[in-house]
Amino acid sequence: MERQPLMSPYKMGRFQLAHRVVLAPLGRLRSKNYLAQPHAILYYSQRTTNGGFLISEATLISGTGIGYTTTPGIWTMEQVEAWKPIVKAIHEKGGIFFCQLWHPGRVLDDDDYQPNGQAPISSTDKRVEPENGQPDPRDCAFPRRLGVDEIPQVINDYRLAARNSIEAGFDGVEIHGAHGYLIDQFMKDQVNDRTDEYGGSIEKRCRFALEVVAAVAQEVGPDRVGMRLSPFANYMDSADSNPEALGLYMAESLNKYEIAYLHVVEPRMITAEDASETPYSPLPMRLAFKKSFIVAGAYTRIEGNKAINEDRADLVAFGRLFIANPDLPRRFELDAHLNKYVRATFAIPDPVVGYTDYPFLDETKI
Repeated sequence: MERQPLMSPYKMGRFQLAHRVVLAPLGRLRSKNYLAQPHAILYYSQRTTNGGFLISEATLISGTGIGYTTTPGIWTMEQVEAWKPIVKAIHEKGGIFFCQLWHPGRVLDDDDYQPNGQAPISSTDKRVEPENGQPDPRDCAFPRRLGVDEIPQVINDYRLAARNSIEAGFDGVEIHGAHGYLIDQFMKDQVNDRTDEYGGSIEKRCRFALEVVAAVAQEVGPDRVGMRLSPFANYMDSADSNPEALGLYMAESLNKYEIAYLHVVEPRMITAEDASETPYSPLPMRLAFKKSFIVAGAYTRIEGNKAINEDRADLVAFGRLFIANPDLPRRFELDAHLNKYVRATFAIPDPVVGYTDYPFLDETKI
């Protein structure tokens, strides 16, 4: 059988990958009290292949981001210990596993969990105002605009979370700079209304993001760091007036830090659920960034192979297809049928249903 581009080996910096099919970071909301749970061992190991690359679900970096009680964290030693057996299971199967570092910023529906009863932190004091098509149509709490003197502490939270991730055994970390969460709130000019050194020009709006990258890369080494961006998206009421310029500036700026990869959400994913027509392309970012380039956003096997073959990406991250097909690389290799995903079970608390109960390929029926 002729080898597909997606199934060809690839060297991502220090990591030798057996294929180019990446498990995208997927919030499955199966944790408890900000602790990753034992059932995640099976979930992640089901999707692990020898030499495969996996990115964890969004993982909270500090107590100032709590509010989603079913998401895991990585800021306490108890959380580190909870992750260790999960990471160990991936390594036992030969996988490479990065932890996605996440702070939701203003995207919280309840501020009761915030330290000292404070409002959620953000670049702004404007609340998320969901409109038709938003992925999470709910009223969010009013945020608190971070003072310039507070920003170094938040950057340090990312640094410590990265250190904790390595302590838990992860091979590296991905900085979540996408989807309308805290870093995106600083970068996008439709959200960031600051007039200080972190607002206004594109350079100032991206300053926070790049300071986070610098701190994390210094802590764990740039070859253990990636970053995810969605400059073209308007998730959580976070849009930019010139997404092409924003994306290109970040791609060019990240070269200075020599991080392992840049992970970009396709412009067609304007909202979280379905692809849309768009005039934009991530290709300028691909050409500008000098290290490994990952794309994500409703890719099929055919589209993924084409992206690799045309050198528009080095790796392709798959979300919903990987949810429903734990052996997705094998199915791609054989061009086998795919299980259909059930969207209604993407984010429910059940430790099995829609999580670890999707069947593997019966090779006698290929």
